[in-house]
Amino acid sequence: MCVTCGCGNPQTVTHEHDGGHEHVHADGTRHSHSHEHGHSHEHDHSHDHAHDHDHDSHDDHGHGHHDHAHDHDCLPLSVPGRDARTIQMEAQILGKNQLIAERNRGWLAGRGILALNLLSSPGAGKTTLLERTITDLKAELTVGVIEGDQATSNDAQRIRATGAPAVQINTGTGCHLEADMLQRALELLNPPPASLLLIENVGNLVCPALFDLGEQAKVVIFSVTEGEDKPLKYPHIFAAAQLLLLSKIDLLPHLRFDVERATANALRINPQLKVIGVSAYSGEGMPRWYTWLKSESAAHSRVTA
Repeated sequence: MCVTCGCGNPQTVTHEHDGGHEHVHADGTRHSHSHEHGHSHEHDHSHDHAHDHDHDSHDDHGHGHHDHAHDHDCLPLSVPGRDARTIQMEAQILGKNQLIAERNRGWLAGRGILALNLLSSPGAGKTTLLERTITDLKAELTVGVIEGDQATSNDAQRIRATGAPAVQINTGTGCHLEADMLQRALELLNPPPASLLLIENVGNLVCPALFDLGEQAKVVIFSVTEGEDKPLKYPHIFAAAQLLLLSKIDLLPHLRFDVERATANALRINPQLKVIGVSAYSGEGMPRWYTWLKSESAAHSRVTA
């Protein structure tokens, strides 16, 4: 649930994977269907949910437990109409999410898996970028993908066509992924140690900035078909990111888009942000993205070895 934007608490979140798909209901039950055997079953479980479930009940995932509190400085507490009850509810939701995110982070770190949370507006080119990245790096990196959309498994199917394993999360009415959704997706994907995990979040530049999934870094994809002032309009997502990929730069000759101005706006929000211009279509700039990926993967493997 996101109190900020008002998106509903999804009654059912679907995780679709190679062997079938699973519905996780709001009451904590799972309803699975196998693509291979055509049967289904329901059973209760102790999976942590970011809304109502007890976080100490899900020990079988192997995530580390962190019982400390977290501050959420990015909450816009001064927005008119946000009363104390709303603010308290947001803090509770984000606090529960953060506990599961820390468990995810510990689970990933213990296996030397570099997880990146890819964020953008709809249509910025995330999936195309992933297809090109996986195809070009499959001989050098082991890559797994978790796809987030409100509906369909289209993106996961596109990823699997490259040869990489993928789990599709359908959030229903939800406008972003949450840590408990990733937790279950990790169980289904089971990425191998020392691999790269790319998480394609739901297309949205607002709420994903608030919800930590347990990733090591956030990467924002910002298309040249959008306005140069996008970082100023949606500052939280750019402030939270470590890398900005300016996508679709092959279209620049056909657009009135000021790259220097867009970059300056992004750096105004986050002076530490690294910016790389890329085109998944022409390949321009992609080697710089690959160099960053391989460097981060190697550094993460050394730290967790």
